[in-house]
Amino acid sequence: MNPYEILGINKNASKEEIQQAYRKLAKKYHPDQYGNNPLRDLAEQKMREINEAYDYLMKNNNSQSYNSNNYSGSYNNHSSNDYASIRADIDRGNISSAEQKLNSINVRNAEWYYLMGRVNYSKGWYDVAYNYFNNAYSLDPSNFEYRDALNKMSRNNSSYRKPYYSERRSDPDMCKICGTLYCIDCCCECCGGDFISCC
Repeated sequence: MNPYEILGINKNASKEEIQQAYRKLAKKYHPDQYGNNPLRDLAEQKMREINEAYDYLMKNNNSQSYNSNNYSGSYNNHSSNDYASIRADIDRGNISSAEQKLNSINVRNAEWYYLMGRVNYSKGWYDVAYNYFNNAYSLDPSNFEYRDALNKMSRNNSSYRKPYYSERRSDPDMCKICGTLYCIDCCCECCGGDFISCC
């Protein structure tokens, strides 16, 4: 991703258009408006990317030429090879290695959240996985893989998040058994018999 894409502008954008795009995104992603919200970390990451892209474009605005070799945003701290290695670990079922590698990465972009979602899904922690997939999709809604993972989790949400009472079996519990026996005893006593002699 290049700085123009981060700010959502075309490569021929003027200095004023760059500034307008920056102000719009800064209002949207400024971490102060997220308070204690769990999305605050994502907003901080996104804001760092926006600031780096803006600084780069403002310094190099006269040249009007973007060179990917000159620009490396914070999201490039870990190469795609790192993520490919983590994907390979997940595919081989080596979840602990994948999780350890992910935890060593400080910059958490959409790919990081997606892979951490896969790790948690593999561990059977579906609620946690859903949150990570949701964060990945929020950071990069155009990515089909992230959207597909989130949609699958959403479709299966009812089976992942069954409430306790729906999983209880229909076997009678002790209270129902005692209540039934008490009723039988009362009926028997009304008819002159005694089902439970102690009551």
